[in-house]
Amino acid sequence: MATSVTDTKSNTAADIFSAINGNSGKKATTSTTADMENRFLTLLMTQIKNQDPLNPMDNAAVTTQLAQLNTVNGIEKLNATLSQLLSGYNEAQGLQAAGIIGKNVMVAGNSLPLAAGKSAFGGASLAAAADKVTLTIKDASGKIVQSKELGAQEAGIMYFSWDGKDDAGNAMKEGNYTFSIAATAGGKKIDATAMEIGTVSAVTRSKDGFILDLGSLGDVAFKDVQQIL
Repeated sequence: MATSVTDTKSNTAADIFSAINGNSGKKATTSTTADMENRFLTLLMTQIKNQDPLNPMDNAAVTTQLAQLNTVNGIEKLNATLSQLLSGYNEAQGLQAAGIIGKNVMVAGNSLPLAAGKSAFGGASLAAAADKVTLTIKDASGKIVQSKELGAQEAGIMYFSWDGKDDAGNAMKEGNYTFSIAATAGGKKIDATAMEIGTVSAVTRSKDGFILDLGSLGDVAFKDVQQIL
């Protein structure tokens, strides 16, 4: 961190804080709080010794400068504490992310991948209880392959499974399908957010956090996981 204090009359708390955080425009150098205090007090004492006897420094000005120094020190200590807390949080999040490899997670989305001989699973988040919920599944071309009533559902997360067949009972080819959820209560529309379910195959760290590899569903941010199944 750089400290560039050249004139105690012109340096404000903002100036000192800017220097501490390396924003002075000069190359950063190693400095401690004690270092900064010593330099500040040295400059202050020099200023007092060389002051004009006929125009001495105002006591209020000295008190203000000392208060500014204490404020900067307090902010520096607070920043250090927050950095430690953030570091601990990131480590805990990393351990949690690594622990869900191989597990299924639910994230916002409407993809419904179908593998041969297996059922596909999806879900939705309902803003309120619904007395009627309709599931509509479409193929890659946008054609409806199945429309199904799921009955009444409580508010919150709900799940469904698809056996991979169309409305006529014909088995569909494996591939990528999409779905939508429509919900109503007393004839009034209920907000329903489609949720896709994928299996975590890998976890990678990025500058924005941890990224989960969900295979055919692609990559999603760990923070976007709605539920771990």
